[in-house]
Amino acid sequence: MTDSSTSPGRVFATVENGVANLVLSNPARYNAMSLGMWESLAQLTREADADPAVRVLVLQGDGDKSFVSGADISEFATVRDNPAQVAHYANAVRDAQEGLSACSKPVIAVIRGICMGGGLGLALACDLRYCADDARFRMPAARLGLGYDLDGTRRMVDILGAARATELFFTARTFDGREAARIGFVHQSYAPDALAAAVRETTSAIAANAPLTLRSAKMSIRHLLGDEDVSASAVADAVAACFESQDYREGQQAFREKRPPQFTGR
Repeated sequence: MTDSSTSPGRVFATVENGVANLVLSNPARYNAMSLGMWESLAQLTREADADPAVRVLVLQGDGDKSFVSGADISEFATVRDNPAQVAHYANAVRDAQEGLSACSKPVIAVIRGICMGGGLGLALACDLRYCADDARFRMPAARLGLGYDLDGTRRMVDILGAARATELFFTARTFDGREAARIGFVHQSYAPDALAAAVRETTSAIAANAPLTLRSAKMSIRHLLGDEDVSASAVADAVAACFESQDYREGQQAFREKRPPQFTGR
């Protein structure tokens, strides 16, 4: 996988032991997402999804101070100033978030420091979310006069429920990692010095599982949540592919031999 960079900020990717690490890097602005970063993230996610060496994607910010502080407001006057630019920008954000949610492989958000605005949208587009206890979350759109599109709002409602999503949008208040876990925004929060090890353990466990099973499970969940891009017949085909795979036979044989299975995704 090749790195992709833009100015201001960039997104870079590395692959190791079946894990594609996608890093959002704009540290001077607390990893605020520029237009180029949104576009790069969509591209790198597609590359990771197509790479047979990748089993899991991990999305994180550069450094410990921020996951993503939101969109890079400093460039709005030049890239988000008229109706055509607003539409282009919205499409870039949508492509990046949809790329994560539609990726056929599990996607994990690892959140340290600030996670606000567009950072919440990116995290919600991932399948799993883990954070540090001292992470800080906020949906500040109401303090900035921004409109938040239907897809992003739907994800928040799907995950948190309408009542909680309404409260976070209306108050624009800040909450920490412990509360994020309590209300279900993240799956679990950890002491800052324990987060990396916990995430490595989780990603290793997922990477060792059967890729076709994970793919079919993700498709089923998307369909049940009303994703029109995933039909019931497509889910049925994905489930059938599991039972026709070499991995299905390997799983049974490994169980009989009392050893860890070695899955290949075929």
